[in-house]
Amino acid sequence: MTPRLIALDWGTSSLRAFLLGADGTVLERRAERLGIMQTPPDGFPASFAQIAGAWRRRWPHLPAIAAGMIGSAQGWAQAPYRRNAAGAAEMAESLISVPSGDGGVLHIVPGLAMDTPRAEVMRGEETQIIGALTIDPGLARGRLLLPGTHSKWAVLADGRIAGFATFMTGELFAVLRGHSILGRLQGDLPPDESGFDAGVTTARDGDGLAALLFSARAQVLLGTLPAAASLPYLSGLLIGDEIRGALAAGHGAGRLALIGDAALCARYRRALSHFGITDVPAIEGAAEAGLWRIACLAGLVIPEPVQETMP
Repeated sequence: MTPRLIALDWGTSSLRAFLLGADGTVLERRAERLGIMQTPPDGFPASFAQIAGAWRRRWPHLPAIAAGMIGSAQGWAQAPYRRNAAGAAEMAESLISVPSGDGGVLHIVPGLAMDTPRAEVMRGEETQIIGALTIDPGLARGRLLLPGTHSKWAVLADGRIAGFATFMTGELFAVLRGHSILGRLQGDLPPDESGFDAGVTTARDGDGLAALLFSARAQVLLGTLPAAASLPYLSGLLIGDEIRGALAAGHGAGRLALIGDAALCARYRRALSHFGITDVPAIEGAAEAGLWRIACLAGLVIPEPVQETMP
């Protein structure tokens, strides 16, 4: 199958590249630790060449598109946020482009910002959401949960992102584990994952996270929670409180699906079961599907096969 597009998911710590054929089929994929934090300000053309140079040399006229933090102020070039409700069409018409350093151009997808009910921003997740809708159009009026360092709960309406909320769950866990008394309880003990379920149910039945966190220490001191279960318990508290808050705000109403790392999605699915939510599929391949969809709407995908340059 002849390639039609180079698609990049370029984040803070990693860079994934996809060579896409007709209908967005992944022909080849590559990954490098070349996120924007590992690349100096003048090093983006070199990083692009490292991961996609062989493809560009073989197919010199192949279009390229990227999404994620590469379009931030710390990235290759700043792609201004699209404001408020948006879908694939709005993202496609808001692309920016930069010279890619090899005689070609790299198109960059903007992020998405919301003004109400409070300020929210995302970069990269909007493309994954568009990809999930491309893979499963039945989510057009559903909800998407993207767990991670900064988890996103997105509300969809008529195939567009109508709103979203951010929960700093992953970052809070890292801070509490590394810089608070709660992170010292487990020591070098292997984790006892039964603590996770206990943490989720405690958060589910609680009135807010601030009043619950110290229970991780108190229970260990009183012998009601094994020290080995303290970090899983803390994880459960944080994820459980995120889910409780999201559901209370209406972000879980309607069909719900997950996008993200398989192990993390499984952890969230386990937590959701304590809230009576059990049918939560995980959408795979969302980033590349979203990049393909946006590129098609922007007219970047060439209608005829490109001519291969023979070595």
